[in-house]
Amino acid sequence: MDNMLKNAGLIFMKVGLHAQESIEDIIQRKQREFEEAGSIFWGYGGNTCHPLSMVQPFAKQVEKSGNEVLIVMQKMNSKHAAPPEIAKQYSDDGVNWQPIPKGIEVRGSRYALVLDQLRVEEFDVDLGELEVGVGPSRGRKADEYLLGRADKGCFFYQPRNMPVTQHEQVLKRIGLVAHVKAPYAVFLKN
Repeated sequence: MDNMLKNAGLIFMKVGLHAQESIEDIIQRKQREFEEAGSIFWGYGGNTCHPLSMVQPFAKQVEKSGNEVLIVMQKMNSKHAAPPEIAKQYSDDGVNWQPIPKGIEVRGSRYALVLDQLRVEEFDVDLGELEVGVGPSRGRKADEYLLGRADKGCFFYQPRNMPVTQHEQVLKRIGLVAHVKAPYAVFLKN
C-alpha cells in the first residue's frame, strides 16, 4: 500500500449505479463539477458515515494529527434505482442550510462528502489492514466490519500483527480516489 494511504485517514466506500445513473456517468459529471465549482459533493446514504457522528469527528482527528483524509472507492454492481431527485440545499450541522453551490449537482442522496479532484486510480487494498477509526465499532477490522449491509466506513491503516498468506488477505480493487476537505460531510435536502 502506498505511503500516502498508510498515513491518511481513509473513507472506504463501495460505489456503482446510483439514482438511475451509471458510475461512469457519475464520474464524468463529478469531474466537470470540480472544473466548474472547485469542489465535488459525492452523494451517499447510510449512517455508517453519518456527517456529524462519524465523518466530521474522524476527519478533524486525522487532520489535527497532520494527516489527510482520502476517500477510496471500490466499483461494484449496484441496483440503486431511487428517483434522481436533485438536492437544493446543504448543511454541515443539520440546522443551518444554504443553497448547493453553483455547478454542483447531487442526486438521490441524504448526505454528501465534500471532495477535491476525483482521480481514477486502480490498486488493491487489504481490508484486514484497515481498522474502524470512529464510533462504536472503533478498532474492528474492515474485513469483518464491511460484511452484510455495511458498504462504507472511516478507517485507519493498521498493519497486521502477523504475516498472512495470500489466501487470508481480503483484497478490494480501488478504482477512484479523492481528498476529503472541510466541512468533510454535509446533509442534503431537496
